Amino acid sequence: MKAHWIKVFLRLALSMAFLSAVADRFGFWPEEISTWGNMEAFLAYTGSMVPWAPESLVPFMGWSATILEVIFAILLILGFKTKLTAQLSGVLLLVFGLSMVFSFGLKAPLDYSVFSAAAAAFGLSLIKEPFLEIDQLTGKK
Repeated sequence: MKAHWIKVFLRLALSMAFLSAVADRFGFWPEEISTWGNMEAFLAYTGSMVPWAPESLVPFMGWSATILEVIFAILLILGFKTKLTAQLSGVLLLVFGLSMVFSFGLKAPLDYSVFSAAAAAFGLSLIKEPFLEIDQLTGKK
C-alpha cells in the first residue's frame, strides 16, 4: 500500500473518531451505544478527569476539547495544514490519555485506544507527500 493512501486513511480515521465523540456529547448516537449521551454528562466526566481544576473551569475545558475536536476533524478531512493539525491532534489525544491515566488508571486509555490514536496522529504528521489535500493547492503542509 502506498503511503499516500495510508495518509488518507489516518486522516479519515482520526476525523471520524473525533466527530463520533462529539456526536455522542450532543446525543446524536442512540442511548444504548452512547458513552455520555449529552454534554452535561461529558462535562461531569471531564470534571472527574481533572480533579485538580477548579469546578468553574471544567465547562471551559470540556467545551474547548469539543471545539478543538471539531476543528481538527474538519481540517484533517480537508487536508489543510495537515502536519500541524496532526501534531496538535496528537497532543490533544495524549493530554486526554494522560488525564485518564492519572484519574482512572492505565486500563481506561488502553481500552479506548487513546494512545493508539495519539500515535496515529503523530505518525500522520510524518507522512510528507500531500494527497487529496487542500495543502496541495496552497503549497502548505
